[in-house]
Amino acid sequence: MKYMSATKHYVCKSCGLSLTRQELMEMRQKLRPKFESGEEERKKQRKEYLKWWLSKKE
Repeated sequence: MKYMSATKHYVCKSCGLSLTRQELMEMRQKLRPKFESGEEERKKQRKEYLKWWLSKKE
């Protein structure tokens, strides 16, 4: 992306997408992979297992 000081936008050289600095930061945040901590991942796995286990009891 190239910054165009006249319009204060970042423009993609290949596709022509034009974004302000704020829009660019928001886009990066959305596309950035979300990493869960080890503890959060374990809690998620326990919850999924418990849900599975309880569903077999019905």
